[in-house]
Amino acid sequence: MTTLAEQPCYTLVNILSDSEPPSEQKLKEDIEKGDIKIKIDALKKVIQLILNGEKMPTLLMTVIKFLMPLQDHTIKKLLLIFWEIVPKTGPDGKLLHEMILVCDAYRKDLQHPNEFIRGSTLRFLCKLKEPELLEPLMPAIRNCLEHRHSYVRRNAVMAIYTIYKNFEFLIPDAPELVHTFLEQEGDASCKRNAFMMLIHVDQERALEYLSTCIDQVNTFGDILQLVIVELIYKVCHANPAERSRFIRCIYNLLNSSSPAVRYEAAGTLVTLSSAPTAVKSAASCYIELIVKESDNNVKLIVLDRLIKLKENPAHEKVLQELVMDILRVLGSPDPEVRKKTLQLVLDLVTSRNIHEVVAVLKKEVTKTHFESEHADIGTYRQMLVRTLHTCSVKFPDVANSIVPLLMEFLGDSNEQAAFDVLVFVREAIQRFEQLKPIIMEKLLENVHMIKSVKIHRHALWILGEYATAKPEIMNVIEEIQKGLGEVPIVDDELRKAAGDMPEAGEEAPAAGGGGQRLVTADGTYATQSAFSQPGSTPGLAKQSEEKRPPLRQYLMDGEFFVGAAIAGTLSKLALRYLELEHEESKKNTFCANCMLIMSSILHLGKSGLPNKAINDDDVDRISMCIRAVAERTPLMQKIFTSDCRESLSAMLDANKRMEDDQKVKASADKVIAIQADDPISFLTLLSKSESGITEDQFAASLSQAVGTSSLKNDEELQSSKLNKVAQLTGFSDPVYAEAYVNVNQYDIVLDVLIVNQTADTLQNVALELATLGDLKLVEKPQPILLGPNDFSNIKANVKVSSTENGIIFGNIVYDVSGGSGDRNCVVLNDIHIDIMDYILPASCTDSEFRQMWAEFEWENKVTVNTNIADLKEYLDHLIRCTNMQCLTPEKALEGSCGFMAANLYARSIFGEDALANVSIEKLHDQTGVTGHVRIRAKSQGMALSLGDKINLSQKSNKN
Repeated sequence: MTTLAEQPCYTLVNILSDSEPPSEQKLKEDIEKGDIKIKIDALKKVIQLILNGEKMPTLLMTVIKFLMPLQDHTIKKLLLIFWEIVPKTGPDGKLLHEMILVCDAYRKDLQHPNEFIRGSTLRFLCKLKEPELLEPLMPAIRNCLEHRHSYVRRNAVMAIYTIYKNFEFLIPDAPELVHTFLEQEGDASCKRNAFMMLIHVDQERALEYLSTCIDQVNTFGDILQLVIVELIYKVCHANPAERSRFIRCIYNLLNSSSPAVRYEAAGTLVTLSSAPTAVKSAASCYIELIVKESDNNVKLIVLDRLIKLKENPAHEKVLQELVMDILRVLGSPDPEVRKKTLQLVLDLVTSRNIHEVVAVLKKEVTKTHFESEHADIGTYRQMLVRTLHTCSVKFPDVANSIVPLLMEFLGDSNEQAAFDVLVFVREAIQRFEQLKPIIMEKLLENVHMIKSVKIHRHALWILGEYATAKPEIMNVIEEIQKGLGEVPIVDDELRKAAGDMPEAGEEAPAAGGGGQRLVTADGTYATQSAFSQPGSTPGLAKQSEEKRPPLRQYLMDGEFFVGAAIAGTLSKLALRYLELEHEESKKNTFCANCMLIMSSILHLGKSGLPNKAINDDDVDRISMCIRAVAERTPLMQKIFTSDCRESLSAMLDANKRMEDDQKVKASADKVIAIQADDPISFLTLLSKSESGITEDQFAASLSQAVGTSSLKNDEELQSSKLNKVAQLTGFSDPVYAEAYVNVNQYDIVLDVLIVNQTADTLQNVALELATLGDLKLVEKPQPILLGPNDFSNIKANVKVSSTENGIIFGNIVYDVSGGSGDRNCVVLNDIHIDIMDYILPASCTDSEFRQMWAEFEWENKVTVNTNIADLKEYLDHLIRCTNMQCLTPEKALEGSCGFMAANLYARSIFGEDALANVSIEKLHDQTGVTGHVRIRAKSQGMALSLGDKINLSQKSNKN
């Protein structure tokens, strides 16, 4: 709540009523003559009006005379709010005479037999800033320290603390008084308040008390233990020589029954000592907290602490010994927790613990088979597969035990998990020659379990590429024949569709013999409509479909891309068989068999039987493969048998180099803790400024909580605010307004400055706002009163629910005192909320990018219109303007061929994904770059807003 003068605010009051406020005379009558309920309503309205800027000086004596003597608890609670906000000084700045009566009333309340009235009065006194009011109450406040009820005693301690902090002359012996109280007190909450006061006003007394009871710390309540941890941290931060004195106490608090105390103690222990035993104890404490806490947010917070601990090179070796304990966190069902845990384990795994880690991961993989099938289990299985893949690449010794287990995932219902298995198999069989026999054997065993056409295509490629021995070639060709069934496929399908499987030499019966006989007597091509004729038997068609082998079923569904993959596999097998076999007749038989299968697929694609006809690309591919097998030229032999594998090897090497470059870059970014020529630090010789701890963690966490941690000094704060000020009205308007727009993740705070530029008093000045887009006004700002040439600040909160450009618009309405009574209105300029405040660069794999590109339904195609002449320069400009990250490797963008294609990716703070594909070219007869940027997102607003941002950046660049 904001009044004319910016005063500190302690109490928020919700005002629901939008009706016309009652007059001061009416409120006075209600307070004087009404019953208890009317008095309560009248007092509430008085509080609301004062909060809105009304002074109401005549009501002060009425409230003292008619409300203060009442014993009703609701009125007493409302009076505490009333005395908090009411002006207590006159125009000359001196205390009002009526406040003497108020002071006397509260002296009586401090001696009231009801402990709630005493305690709430003491809480109220913490908010008073007038020493003249507090001075007569000091004896009564002291007496409250000896009250029988803990609620009164703990609030008395807090009242003494705030009074001593603000007006030390009123109670100069407060530290000694509270120290004596602390030694005699038995209630945990009272001891906590007293101890906290001593920490902030007299640390020596706090340490003196702690020294007397340091062995009993484990028996204290958790709220007192938390304050003790804070004291130890502050003392050791200010004086590093004291660390050895209190480190044992922190160790003991690691075994506290309270998770909050253990968490704070572990964090303090790591900052006070970098010894391996201390780091190990703190990390073990963090792991226990993650495992035992049920709240996922707590798990993620503590897990982040553990990850931050790992970033210190000195601590990494200690954490490597705790990898098996960290793997216990995988018992959590939350996918985000599991993902972070697996990433942490991958960073910590070494050659000493790799076998134990793989054993646990294999056990987790096996457990997923017995758990219920849903999205989270599929995602978890996929993460486990990728983790095992990375482990086997980093440590080839364990690949032998991983391959058989992962092969079982080829038939997994989660296509992405099965695809990750094949990516791993492809890399393993290329890198590790000794694994090739077992991989080929397991792949042939499990190929019949595959359920997805995409997985089948990739499996066929691997089988065709790495079947080099004659028995392997024969096994692969046998699997392909099993998957396709009898060839020629068209003739076999016609017989099955007719429901007639004649023996050799037996003629097909006529069609008139029953409903199942669908072949005409004269042998015409009536089976063209076998699946579509009304007279056909659906049960028979369904039965024949169920009996179809998997590869044939894909082809009948119109998936002829798998037919092209079969043709490529057969070509490799045939050309490799020609090199191994010396007998000419066997060569010709094998090649003829392969060509028959390929031509049969081609015939089926053009027969009209499948759901979709074959496309021209697949026709060209299959035809080229038939020609390669038929002609057997040395060039084709080289391309199919060796060049394909060399291309794969080059791609894998490029990927590995890219990963190595990223690791080198990441390690270069890490700050080396101790240089070789740094001086050795001895604690006893260090000054306070040279101690190992650079900043107060408690102060840093507080600044982070209030959102000022990123601003290093006041100059930065001022400059950042000036950049975000939006002018809402003109300088000649009767009311001038400007707003500071503060975007803080999910909230937008508008701090609006309103200036009355007239010589009149403006009443009921109200800021009326409305929003466009996924923005929502949280609360309606309350009307205020503005004197001549006066100013005030009004704050408005706007909630953001998605990543989308938003507009805030509205007006300011007011009444002029003594005027005609008409409402005056000043229209405000629009405030545009930039989508870039919510978008952050992110990265994903190529397969994830392609999957999202296929799934996202909203696309926005933006035409490139710029005067930038260089392709790379335009791409960099686009990345800067959209906060996106380029997924295309840097090496792929090198050179100048006149054309460039790149993929960009970003993620919003709401978890929304944004994809972009840039296709640009530079023609010789043009000055600028031309082309298109295609944006895809899950929501329409995201795609449109990013497109608008790109268009705006292009226009500004052209200007």
